[in-house]
Amino acid sequence: MANVISDETIEYVGILAKLELSDKEKEQAKSDMGRMLDYIDKLGELDTTDVEPMSHVFPVQNVFREDVVTNGDDREKLLSNAPQEKDGMFMVPRTFD
Repeated sequence: MANVISDETIEYVGILAKLELSDKEKEQAKSDMGRMLDYIDKLGELDTTDVEPMSHVFPVQNVFREDVVTNGDDREKLLSNAPQEKDGMFMVPRTFD
């Protein structure tokens, strides 16, 4: 295991995560974190020269439809249901002073 995690690092991570770890749990966390970092180092050894960067594993394409106006300007029809109207807008009771 090339990546050795210090006791201070475990203490700091515990503080950040708001965890109270026993001595046994701290040793286990040190071991786990070291193995994770070793795995990341191993991934860094892979030859990725012919691999194109991607933002997602699956091909992602836009599935949205074109924005087409279908209802037009029905202002008069909409305002016909308003209890009160002023200058082409709904008038509503004041909610606070």
